[in-house]
Amino acid sequence: MHFESPIKRRRSRQIMVGAVPVGGDAPIAVQSMTNTETCDVDATVAQIEKLQQAGADIVRVSVPTMDAAEAFAAIKQRVTLPLVADIHFDYKIALRVAEVGVDCLRINPGNIGREDRVQAVISAAKDNGIPIRIGVNAGSLEKDLQKKYGEPTPEALVESAMRHIDILDRHDFQNFKVSLKASDVFMTVAAYRQIAGQIEQPLHLGITEAGGFRSGAVKSAIGLGMLLMDGIGDTIRVSLAADPVEEIRVGYDILKSLKLRTKGINFIACPSCSRQNFDVIKTMNELERRLEDISTPLDVAVIGCVVNGPGEAKEADVGLTGGSPSNLIYVGGKPDHKLNNDELVERFESLIRSKAAAKQEELDALIAKG
Repeated sequence: MHFESPIKRRRSRQIMVGAVPVGGDAPIAVQSMTNTETCDVDATVAQIEKLQQAGADIVRVSVPTMDAAEAFAAIKQRVTLPLVADIHFDYKIALRVAEVGVDCLRINPGNIGREDRVQAVISAAKDNGIPIRIGVNAGSLEKDLQKKYGEPTPEALVESAMRHIDILDRHDFQNFKVSLKASDVFMTVAAYRQIAGQIEQPLHLGITEAGGFRSGAVKSAIGLGMLLMDGIGDTIRVSLAADPVEEIRVGYDILKSLKLRTKGINFIACPSCSRQNFDVIKTMNELERRLEDISTPLDVAVIGCVVNGPGEAKEADVGLTGGSPSNLIYVGGKPDHKLNNDELVERFESLIRSKAAAKQEELDALIAKG
């Protein structure tokens, strides 16, 4: 199962969010947003560190007040992940976080106010090498666009984005990325497809307010999957009414399914049936829980019977096929040894960890060779 994704990505201008390249030929970045009170520095730092452990590339932090801006300064000193400051309307907050080393400003130039305020923010971004993210949302379109279109539409989202882009163009600022989010999958997909051919900047994807964990993950997988299959998208956020760590996990699962990122274990597991020779669902739940910390890319097959098991196990790095009286373990595509049900999870976990460690050593050696 080791093959490259057939997706040909849209080539965009590359920008830098901290040390993370976005666009061009860079890997699609996965990000989330903190939901702690920003002024609670300890809680926010703790959440950012959990997101980092889950694999987040970038984290966005809401900065609604000047007090929050001062807290942001303290947060920035304690974390290593690139941070995006989410700011609305108050240009002074943008200027303050620019001073303290923000990695990206999420602020719509058209909402800042007078021309001198817009100029001040753009100048601060230029002077400090800070990119801007234009973020258009169907729920907060400008009043005249709501009146013009009657309701949110893909065309309304694109027109709103182009207004903000025109302001940046007027000030000769090209260091930006764009998002056009709606909770409706079709509207979001149509808007991104329209703007993808009109600008060269990176696009940040998301289905906003997607829902709870299950429904939101499904809706996001469909919407983001449609766009990613088109080659559209340079960063993604899965917006869930759930723990932000789950947004990172689902985001990686979407990218792994399309062969666009390879972080962590890719499980190939059967849905289980009466042919199963061990409890597939219980085993998978245990393995996923125990192996969340592994970031090395690894294909692991867990199949309950001998009908499809051997075929899947031969294609995986490590495979488990149900059998009677013992289950058969495959390593590197070949039968290796047998395990009884009472030792299955413990021994299989140990084998996976050993295989992941060996593969990571190989990857590190390749990186060292350049």
